[in-house]
Amino acid sequence: MFQRLPGIYKSIWKRAVNRETITYGIAGALTTLVNYAAYYIFCNRIGIENLIANIIAWIIAVIFAYIINDIWVFKAQMSGIQSEFIKVIKFFGARLFSLIVEEAGLFLFVDILSWNNLVVKAALAVIVIILNYFFSKLYIFNKRSIEI
Repeated sequence: MFQRLPGIYKSIWKRAVNRETITYGIAGALTTLVNYAAYYIFCNRIGIENLIANIIAWIIAVIFAYIINDIWVFKAQMSGIQSEFIKVIKFFGARLFSLIVEEAGLFLFVDILSWNNLVVKAALAVIVIILNYFFSKLYIFNKRSIEI
């Protein structure tokens, strides 16, 4: 397959498809499943208001995502309590941005336009996964940004 691709495409393919992006995709899918399941239970089964259920699901999913991304995807090494604390703050801060995006989308499409909350939540998950990958790769688990 690679023999037929011109050099530029090989380079793009190797950068886009590697252990890190594949494991991030799996971790993102698992995190999305945790988020979606928690949201479904809190919103559709227990009856907690849409945006509050999303925040609770977000907290659960972000804790799960931090652990799986730190250990499995980016294979970050513990480099001291201060560095680890900074990494946790950066991770939650970046995820807070994606929570705001998700909350705005849920508010607009579910609360105002009355679209199905589970369909909207699933569509927003795609946007959130992409945002979170770039924040994780470039800002949080970037080896240069961890060093103090």
